[in-house]
Amino acid sequence: MKPGIHPSYGPVVFRDKAGGFAFLTRSTMTSDKTLEWEDGRTYPVVDVEISSQSHPFYTGTARVLDTAGRVERFERRYGAK
Repeated sequence: MKPGIHPSYGPVVFRDKAGGFAFLTRSTMTSDKTLEWEDGRTYPVVDVEISSQSHPFYTGTARVLDTAGRVERFERRYGAK
């Protein structure tokens, strides 16, 4: 790799504001805010709006809406084969 052109890559805590869930990973994102993690070290923390703990798709609370019977209308129009 070419030296001096890549951002620094290090440990960062991502914290879900909605669910109170946090996880430690590596990223190029940085933040002025810090958080003391379970291992006693201090890491930069990035607050996110949605994570896998609060997203409806991953929590199983997502709903599938078939507005105005679009599937049935398509099948009527073009025939289900």
